[in-house]
Amino acid sequence: MIKDITLGQYFPGSSVLHRLDPRMKIVLLIIYITALFLTHSALSYFFMALVTLSLILLSRVPFKLYIKGLKPLFVIILFTAVLNMFYSSGNLICEWWIFRITDEGIANALRMILRIMLLVISSSVLTYTTSPLMLTGGLERLLSPLKVIKVPVHEFSMMMTIALRFIPTLMEETDKIMSAQKARGVDFEEKGIVKKAKAVIPVIIPLFVSSFRRADELAVAMQCRCYSGDNKNRTRLIQYNLSAKDYISLVVVCCITVGSILLNYVLIFGF
Repeated sequence: MIKDITLGQYFPGSSVLHRLDPRMKIVLLIIYITALFLTHSALSYFFMALVTLSLILLSRVPFKLYIKGLKPLFVIILFTAVLNMFYSSGNLICEWWIFRITDEGIANALRMILRIMLLVISSSVLTYTTSPLMLTGGLERLLSPLKVIKVPVHEFSMMMTIALRFIPTLMEETDKIMSAQKARGVDFEEKGIVKKAKAVIPVIIPLFVSSFRRADELAVAMQCRCYSGDNKNRTRLIQYNLSAKDYISLVVVCCITVGSILLNYVLIFGF
């Protein structure tokens, strides 16, 4: 399960999505998520699924990585689907005790499953095609107008950079600790909540110790390099410039959003 967590991982490449400006990619993701929440009909969901599949192909990232990223969320997706299935109004199909299954409940469950999957995959497209440094740099530039009202934009971006950078490291550290504990006879597959909780304790404590040690080492390294936060005279290694392909992608995503909304009102076979 630990190895299936792909959050924060970057897949180097030279695809069209890799070459887009990180600021534009963040804006495009926000527009895409908005379109996804405005989607209601089956036809519009099918359209958004095709768009997401096209993004996967354009990213040139192996499809198995996207599926791998969905595995840790299987329980959440299943739980959300069950709630929507049993507690929705509509024409009753069957009923048992306090559980009622309706046609609208099944439709809502399917919509929710597809929506969560598309949200996760689209977010993965952004992280797979954008390095953490580029991502946080673009976010800082997008939020720079908030500096006028004294919002610590640079500090927020720096925290995000550090978090994304060390997520894969912590996952690897967790896997090593679990392997070491298994070699010492710890069984992580035991049944029962209490036994599983006891088995997790030997992993959490060393992981916390390792995390605090890494944080201390990082703080010392930043002090040795005279890091002083958001300095107005600080120069930037990477300069962001929007190009024609960024504006074309913005137009395309806006058209996709309008198309998904219009498809909500298209009738097929009277439905």
